[in-house]
Amino acid sequence: MSAAERGEILRAPLFHTPRNPFLNGQGLESHQDGGLLIRAGRIVACGEYGTVQAAHPSVPVTDLRGGFMLPGFIDTHTHFPQWRVLGGLGRELLDWLEYFALPEEARMADDAYACQTAQGFVRALAAHGTTTALVFGAHFASATASLFEAAAASGLRVVSGMVLSDRRLRPELHQLPKTAYRDSTNLIRRFHGQGRLLYAVTPRFALSTSEGMLEMCQTLMRENPGVRFQTHLNENRQEIAEVRQLFPWASDYLSVYERFELAGSRSVMAHNVHPSDSELERLAASGTSISHCPCSNAALGSGIFPLRRHMAAGVKCALGTDVGGGTGFGMLKEGLQAYLVQRLAVDGALLIPAHLLYLATRAGAVALGMEEEIGDLSPGKSADLVYLRPPQGSPLEAVVEQADSMDRILAALFTLAGAESVREVRVEGSVIFRAPEA
Repeated sequence: MSAAERGEILRAPLFHTPRNPFLNGQGLESHQDGGLLIRAGRIVACGEYGTVQAAHPSVPVTDLRGGFMLPGFIDTHTHFPQWRVLGGLGRELLDWLEYFALPEEARMADDAYACQTAQGFVRALAAHGTTTALVFGAHFASATASLFEAAAASGLRVVSGMVLSDRRLRPELHQLPKTAYRDSTNLIRRFHGQGRLLYAVTPRFALSTSEGMLEMCQTLMRENPGVRFQTHLNENRQEIAEVRQLFPWASDYLSVYERFELAGSRSVMAHNVHPSDSELERLAASGTSISHCPCSNAALGSGIFPLRRHMAAGVKCALGTDVGGGTGFGMLKEGLQAYLVQRLAVDGALLIPAHLLYLATRAGAVALGMEEEIGDLSPGKSADLVYLRPPQGSPLEAVVEQADSMDRILAALFTLAGAESVREVRVEGSVIFRAPEA
């Protein structure tokens, strides 16, 4: 039997959430001395190391004790052209777009610059432990193709699409609906379903898309039943007021998308900081997912996400970094920020470590309709995982050394771990990132 046929057992403490802990308070599975058997890119067994090794005594073991294995992180909202404008503090959404984001997005018309930007973006995703990302592409077809090409070369799973707008932005970022249809269709044919890539129809937001452009998005969704859909919803009160003026027939923000059949189980809408009760009920009924971006919501002053109301209504939620309105690529940091903000919210949800891990992993898989493939470490799933190891002499190392439970360790990882703790990242069992040894 070849090495590939025998597989490999990874030995380290491990955590995953194969069930939703928001439903019954349970869901976290952890093993202090964990064993993960990987064969041909799939997880064959997950449990206590002694049990896994005894059942597969001839399989070679890679000893990773001293660190921790988690499912690969799934970022459900980020913008590849914006990573160079991270840290643009002190402005609210529309002002921030005008001053920071849109000038940088216009630079994506330069193919060489866009290619360089895409390569840096996917490297940063992997270096932070993200294995799957739902990404806003560029307003230009060639730049969006550069992202797909960089993602394919990196080994990441990326769902993305060309950003569509035909009003209220910089003129060079506008497209005619018929041109956008042609370019989007060509990108779908080139990249959707190729390797680990999927396409998402991506109108920027209702504020910058006419009814004609939204109707074109509806056509793309009808003609390509496997593609996803992503946009923004209810992020900022000024944005919401302007959408109301642009679509006077709409009862609320969500109804703009509903008119064109753009809400549904293939759809992820970012933010939703200021929803009505009716919108929450309709989001749940349609199966639309919300990407909660707590760092961005705070940095842009958008507001406090009503997580408890979303959960009570049955709306599916996951986490997104919202690079570059957010504060970086770290999904652990997003989980911590979600926890902190909910602690301060008037009607906040008290989150436990299991909730944070679920939001950063399996919830994203559910939002993308990929929960049968990724999101946890259950047998049969793809071997997408991140290996975290505390830096020597770090506060994180000191905390985990005296932690008295796996819950305590997981809480410390979300509180103290960042990119410096990401030592190895795998997708389908293959290493796509390995940190250099210090």
